[in-house]
Amino acid sequence: MSQQTEQTERPARRQRAMTVNTLFVTGMLSLTPLALSSPASAQALGYASAPLSAFPSDDAAATPDDSAEGAAGARVLPERLRRTTVALNTDEAPGTVIIDTGNTTLYYVLGQGRAIRYGVGVGREGFTWSGVQTITNKAEWPDWHPPAQMIARQPYLPRFMAGGPGNPLGARAMYLGSSDYRIHGTNDPTTIGKFVSSGCIRLTNEDVTDLFGRVSVGTKVVVLPKNAAHLAARPIAGGEVASVTPQPRAEVTTPPSGRRAVNLSMSSLY
Repeated sequence: MSQQTEQTERPARRQRAMTVNTLFVTGMLSLTPLALSSPASAQALGYASAPLSAFPSDDAAATPDDSAEGAAGARVLPERLRRTTVALNTDEAPGTVIIDTGNTTLYYVLGQGRAIRYGVGVGREGFTWSGVQTITNKAEWPDWHPPAQMIARQPYLPRFMAGGPGNPLGARAMYLGSSDYRIHGTNDPTTIGKFVSSGCIRLTNEDVTDLFGRVSVGTKVVVLPKNAAHLAARPIAGGEVASVTPQPRAEVTTPPSGRRAVNLSMSSLY
């Protein structure tokens, strides 16, 4: 190649190299905003997943640990309200439930002068009652439908609450006749031994589960007046009661249409 030809092509080669470099730099600069974009911008563009905390958990559907909860409730109860076998003279047949309202205790009659005593919470002033009822239904982790009278007094109440650890009816419920009254558990064991409810009889979740396993539909329930003489029951030496073998736990239900159950622990609701 002649010296004149080489001198003519050198500027052309330099021009082509500069053009290629310019195009490369321009392309890299156009990609920089995507590489430096914030997580929020990335989510807006749809190529980053949202954090798990963006989706609230449904605590109402959590699997409850009734054994642990019940044991914790039992530890805070005074001696007279703890489940135990006692000597009790009564004419009621074995299998009968007797509720000593004024003494906030419930007895399950065993026969032969013995009964199992449980501590209970009962109706507050103006909501105590007495009489004879029959257990007409039993439910595990029951749903709660507040009765019309209660809604009239407390219109802010939900019309439905799914069964579960946040439900005021607790782990088990035994329905009394055709009334709105129930023997049921509670998520607030500190109310045992007190006059707090709207007429229902409540036990700790551990105790109500034990009683639930002993009674059946058709069991007689005797509720004594608040001012009646207390039943003369006395503890038996070594009379601690073994728990009934728990029945299979029903699946915790959730409200329809994806609604979440509200955790209400106010003691006067039920």
